[in-house]
Amino acid sequence: MVQRIREWIEIRTGISELVRSQLIGYMVPRNINIFYSLGIVAFVAYIIQAITGIFLLIYYAPHEDHAFKSIQLIMNTVPYGWLFRLMHVVGSNLMVAVVFLHMLSVFFLQAYKKPRELTWVIGALMSLITLTFCLSGYLLPWSQLSYWATTIVTTMPTAFPVIGDFFTKLLRGGEQVSGVTLNRFFAVHVAFLPPLMLILFGIHIFLVCRIGFSSPPFGKVIEERKEWKEFRPESYPDGHPFYPYFFSKEAFMIFLYFLAMFFIISFAPALFLPADANTPADPLNTPEHVRPEWYFLAPYQMFKLIPNKFLGIILQITLVILFILWPFFDRLKENNILKRPRLLVLFLGVLSLWAVLTIWGSY
Repeated sequence: MVQRIREWIEIRTGISELVRSQLIGYMVPRNINIFYSLGIVAFVAYIIQAITGIFLLIYYAPHEDHAFKSIQLIMNTVPYGWLFRLMHVVGSNLMVAVVFLHMLSVFFLQAYKKPRELTWVIGALMSLITLTFCLSGYLLPWSQLSYWATTIVTTMPTAFPVIGDFFTKLLRGGEQVSGVTLNRFFAVHVAFLPPLMLILFGIHIFLVCRIGFSSPPFGKVIEERKEWKEFRPESYPDGHPFYPYFFSKEAFMIFLYFLAMFFIISFAPALFLPADANTPADPLNTPEHVRPEWYFLAPYQMFKLIPNKFLGIILQITLVILFILWPFFDRLKENNILKRPRLLVLFLGVLSLWAVLTIWGSY
């Protein structure tokens, strides 16, 4: 019976041919490493966020009088609600970490070079959407930490003359962070960003599969490739099949991701939930220490260090645009960053500065 069902499906879908062509017959470079698997780990992290978020929606109430209580209900009363909430909270932080590592590895491996400029741009936009997910979801628990952190973030556009106040009121839905702000952030978090992320992810995967994996520039000497004057997919006739060679690397990295998640949930469940995150929002009581999550600490500290707030925002917007469009500025053909000392120094310098600002901002 099972065999007949398989044959029925095979005749109508051609699954076997698809597996042969896209998994077993799809060749990847022989020296490909585990850093190339961070993209699929980020996607799995997003799927986990979507699944846990859907379960949380069953009990969550996006209203200023009920949001915090509904979170406490999930944590203390709903069977296994604490597990899904912690998976969502810890998973959001780990997802950002994986996305950061993915972008850093792509930059270090110079995998954004022609013809993969568009792949980088789409990936950069997805990383910004990931941060927007975190920012919009941060207010939803309606705690002291989320309320006042959102108040600070939504104040930043006021540094722009003329239009600054308009954008701040647009984000908040009024003069102050209120229940209207909560509803707007909730709508963005659950209705606007998910389909946008899936569309960009589909384009991203299409480009990766269509063009092919880039070959790591280290190890064995890479043959000089022809100039890209017309489209052609990368081919590695002497490489390894995607399945099981590279698939096993992806499975291993996904296992490490779950291992890290459940290690934190088991031994440090309050790592991303400080005391102010478990206190209901009080617009009349400003906490003594309010700061954003670790992934926003560097730009937050940079913003604090620049006396002119307008120039501070303009600088950060310029850096974001440079980040998105970087492949169009880096036109050199050399793919080995170790043979480009200036770019290597820039890479390490920016990374070190980001780490210093993050540590500084945490205090």
